[in-house]
Amino acid sequence: MIRKLIGAVAFSALLAGPLAAFDIDAMSAEERDAFRAEIRAYLLDNPEVLMEAIEVLEQRQADQQAADDVSLLQVNADALYNDPSSWVGGNPDGDITIVEFLDYRCGYCRRAHPEVAELIESDGNIRIIVKEFPILGEESVLASRYALAVRSVEGDAAYADVNDHLMNLRGSVSNETLSALSDSLGFDGPSVMDAMNSEEVSAIIAENRALGQRLAINGTPSFVFGGQLIRGYVPLDAMRQIVAEERG
Repeated sequence: MIRKLIGAVAFSALLAGPLAAFDIDAMSAEERDAFRAEIRAYLLDNPEVLMEAIEVLEQRQADQQAADDVSLLQVNADALYNDPSSWVGGNPDGDITIVEFLDYRCGYCRRAHPEVAELIESDGNIRIIVKEFPILGEESVLASRYALAVRSVEGDAAYADVNDHLMNLRGSVSNETLSALSDSLGFDGPSVMDAMNSEEVSAIIAENRALGQRLAINGTPSFVFGGQLIRGYVPLDAMRQIVAEERG
């Protein structure tokens, strides 16, 4: 790509005559060598031209990605916003919906967790949807299965509580630690543990992974803010700015 970009930049900079008058295929070997030498000399004398061209290329790629993302969000809107298997919090009638794909063993998810909570609480007009997206190994899968099982057995409020606990859990995730967590929170531990291996829980995780694949999400956290797809961690101030842009 860089070689093509260099050629394009130099080609545009060196050609003074009409484009139709220039035919590189008609050049002799000596003429091509001379032309390449001119390209090299021009770029050495004017390296800022190459940087400007790279910036333009990167901006065009970013614009194209944003346009592609808008299309992806529209095609997958029902799975994103109307899936009954996903927990919904915040203001259910909020004017902005945030969808978060998370993994409980992800350091950046843990970093984002209190900031997302602060955004939802301080704004008061945001609906939040959580997509369990365990991609970091068996402990991630175990934690997500547990959270989904808690929601199935104990309800939405219990899920929200467990979501906080799992994000702040130190040490490894195991059946023993999850059973102890159920005991500490007063859950029906045996029923929750049974539900963890249910077809329903397996189907939810599989559907979320398929949705993530369709949206080209391969890391956590990833967010949908209204009409914007953000792949990666976003600090609180940036989240507030994105929300303001969506409202604007």
